[in-house]
Amino acid sequence: MNKNLPPCPVEVTLSLIGDRWKVLIIRDLLEGTKRFGELKKSLGTITQKVLTSNLRAMENSGLLTRKVYAEVPPRVEYTLTETGYSLKPILDSMVEWGENYKKICEGQ
Repeated sequence: MNKNLPPCPVEVTLSLIGDRWKVLIIRDLLEGTKRFGELKKSLGTITQKVLTSNLRAMENSGLLTRKVYAEVPPRVEYTLTETGYSLKPILDSMVEWGENYKKICEGQ
C-alpha cells in the first residue's frame, strides 16, 4: 500500500478511485468475484492493457485480491477486499446523485 498519501482525505479517495474504470470495476465486483474476461466484457470499451493496469493498481492499494488458479488455460479471479467493499456507500451515493441528475436533465 502507498504510505505517501496526500493530507486531504478527499484527495486520498480520489487517488484510489478517481479513475472512471476503477469505479466501474468496483461496481462490478460489489456483486461478487469476477474473472478477468467477465470484467472486460462488462466494461465494454476498456482495453486489456488498461484493465490489467487498473486491476494491478487496485490490488497494490489493497482494494481487491487476485487469485490465480494453476489450470490450462489460466484462470484468474478478482474479489474486493474489506477495504474495497467499504467503498459501497460512496458508490451508492453516486448512483443516487446520478439518478437525480438524470431526472433534472430529462425535465428540461
